[in-house]
Amino acid sequence: MSHLPAHRPPPQARKTPDNTATCLPSVSVREHDTNAKQIPNFTNLLKYPFAALRWILSRAFGLASLTLLLAVVAAIPLLNFFALGYLLEAEARVARTGKLRDALPLLAIAPRIGTIVLGTAFWILSLRLFSLYVADAQTIAPGSATTAQLRSLLIILATGIALHLCLALARGGSLGCFFRPFKNVLWLRKRLQSGNYWSYAGEHLRSFIVALRLKHHFWLGIRGYLGAAIWLFPPTVLLAVGDGSGPSTLVSVVGGIWLVFVLSWLPFLQARLAAENRFGAIFEPRRAIEYFKRAPFSWALTTILVYALALPLYLLKVRLPPQDAMWLATIVFIISIYPARILTGLAYGRASRRSKPTWYDLTWLCRTAVLGALLVFVFLLFFTQGIGEHGKRTLFEHHAFLLPWPL
Repeated sequence: MSHLPAHRPPPQARKTPDNTATCLPSVSVREHDTNAKQIPNFTNLLKYPFAALRWILSRAFGLASLTLLLAVVAAIPLLNFFALGYLLEAEARVARTGKLRDALPLLAIAPRIGTIVLGTAFWILSLRLFSLYVADAQTIAPGSATTAQLRSLLIILATGIALHLCLALARGGSLGCFFRPFKNVLWLRKRLQSGNYWSYAGEHLRSFIVALRLKHHFWLGIRGYLGAAIWLFPPTVLLAVGDGSGPSTLVSVVGGIWLVFVLSWLPFLQARLAAENRFGAIFEPRRAIEYFKRAPFSWALTTILVYALALPLYLLKVRLPPQDAMWLATIVFIISIYPARILTGLAYGRASRRSKPTWYDLTWLCRTAVLGALLVFVFLLFFTQGIGEHGKRTLFEHHAFLLPWPL
């Protein structure tokens, strides 16, 4: 899979098939995405209703699996950079193509991830329940023959389930593989006789890992995090100084006003970084202002929705769940921030494909609406330090651009 170069001169405007100009890199999303080949097209609902229903259920299961996967990854320190990078990649694809179908890069393999999780969890949970039964028997009658037999049976089951899970994964990890142990054994025998077991397993494992694009998403997440943090940290420090007394309050006001302007262009600067795969793109606010003039209404509406969708997670931070249950809260993060990323990508792509600014009056009207909404957002943000469990640290988290939880 090819990647865009890390450093390159600013792209020149080019013409798209609809004769509009764009400054986005001439990169086909399909070159980096296996979804177009792996996801079948939607079947005609009238001619093949059952096939269409199966397609809908498969996509719904894949979307649920993808959401859960991102939520779990987002709750794990360091691995949450992968979740951030994935969101930025989805945003970049939509910005390049303007198509919502490109907003789910891993949807093609998400159902398989879901079946692996379900199948593995079923057998591990079954073994866990039986181990609890053995533990009760050990407590009631530690020296009995029945207890000894149960302990031996537990060892046999644990070994058998471990081998069964390995074979199910090696065979492909579909849901049926986890409930057909004898067929898995026959499959292994056939592969060993043909002598291509290791090459088959290695090829499928490599293709699965390559499809995840772990390095790309992780590195993109780190760059997106650092770029946003550089913009957000100075004004947030000033905002956090205030404690209700004279001079410090003035400093907080200055920091709040500064933060309003940063928040007004940062969503699109981060989208620019992801779309061009160039770290320096996030430090070009003039280009963001130029793009705003081309599609002010789209940008204004998107900006307001981005920060409106960021508010629910601040409410969850009033009382945080335990660390091992943090993924329950990060589900809210994915459900709220993912749509915001897609909307930002659509607005950025729309502006990039226009060559001329829109009406001056409309631009100023939208700019006024954005600044007014951001003033309200920063005002509410200032008071989250009083209700959030992290105190002043809540001001620095900025989960709309950074990670759902601090490192």
